[in-house]
Amino acid sequence: MLTQKPKGTNDLFPPEVFLWEEIERKFREVCRRFGYQEIRTPIFEHTELFERGVGETTDIVEKEMYTFLDKAGRSITLRPEGTAAVIRAYVEAKKYADPGPAKYFYIGPMFRYDKPQAGRLRQFHQLGVEILGSDEPMVDAEVILMALEFYREIGLNDVELRLNSVGCPECRKSLREKLIEYFEERKDELCDLCKARLNRNPLRILDCKNESCQKIAQNAPTPLSELCPDCREHFTEVRKYLDLAQVKYVIDPFLVRGLDYYTKTAFEFVVPEIGAQSSIGGGGRYNGLIREIGGPDQPGIGFALGEERTILALKRKSEEIFVPVPDLFVCLLGEEAREYGFPLINELRRLNLWVETDYQGKSLKAQLKAANRLKAKAALIIGEEELKSGRFILRDLETGEQVELSRDELIKKYAKERGKDNA
Repeated sequence: MLTQKPKGTNDLFPPEVFLWEEIERKFREVCRRFGYQEIRTPIFEHTELFERGVGETTDIVEKEMYTFLDKAGRSITLRPEGTAAVIRAYVEAKKYADPGPAKYFYIGPMFRYDKPQAGRLRQFHQLGVEILGSDEPMVDAEVILMALEFYREIGLNDVELRLNSVGCPECRKSLREKLIEYFEERKDELCDLCKARLNRNPLRILDCKNESCQKIAQNAPTPLSELCPDCREHFTEVRKYLDLAQVKYVIDPFLVRGLDYYTKTAFEFVVPEIGAQSSIGGGGRYNGLIREIGGPDQPGIGFALGEERTILALKRKSEEIFVPVPDLFVCLLGEEAREYGFPLINELRRLNLWVETDYQGKSLKAQLKAANRLKAKAALIIGEEELKSGRFILRDLETGEQVELSRDELIKKYAKERGKDNA
């Protein structure tokens, strides 16, 4: 009996995987332009990291983490998000002692035990950034702008930015009291999870996905209404810089995100057309997280973009998937041509060409058919006559035009196109 993949996971094959590669390439390019460098952390961490960092009252910690005991009896969790792991690495390596701010990006799989649906898998992938060591509002605006620039680069120009401020611990003292008072009167109508959250972390009720809880929360106090003067000024400055960059946004006072570490700025990127999972990314500031994980009291901000949801949004916009094609298909006719062509193909590949060939001794007609099926740009024909004359047929498979070239002329042609005249 065939062993199937676990529920909530996906296998990726070409040409789909080419789209993933292109998206990740574009993300790396944008990160480079903004001065971010890649960081890679383990796929699993000690469970306490996420309990302390993400928050014990979040859906992630309470219901969604993949947690197990290793052979030494230690509690281990597959990472459900990227930020806590990056901060742990930053603190453990004492990178906070370096001149700042530190700017990192990451690409990789995350794991949450959730109900699988379109755009929501149990193994999913995130593109994320973190900038550590600055509390400047301009940094908040730049991080948001960076994500929007990435979306623009891949062709998503209609992403809606939703913006809020969730305040600081001082703001939340007043907010917590008002939320408890408000929801206490409606406690019987809350879901069981929100009833348990009421006195532990009532802010999480605003983030509940239960329709009944969402309806009750519509008239509840919000973080935006309880901001202290410092947080209000910070939020005003963030909006000022977004306005200067001509970034459009919608203020969403109920936006609190799903993690406890957020402070001040919180934001989400939404594409309503993709349905229930319309949020394709988001982030915010987390000024107390580095201290909570054992480091100095440094501020931080970042975002995580869902790769599956981003691809879903792209597919809804266009049926065409990016598929790279071979630069050249070398048709080898006979054993002598195969012996001659083998080192030539290797030489062409050293010029950074994608070169394909036939490995089954097929006829010229069949090899050209294979080249067209792969949508190769050109075909090089090497047979008995070509070997005798020392001149080979190079056929443009789009126009049908063809020329005869010697080996040296062929190498020089492609070396020039690739900017490797001295190859």
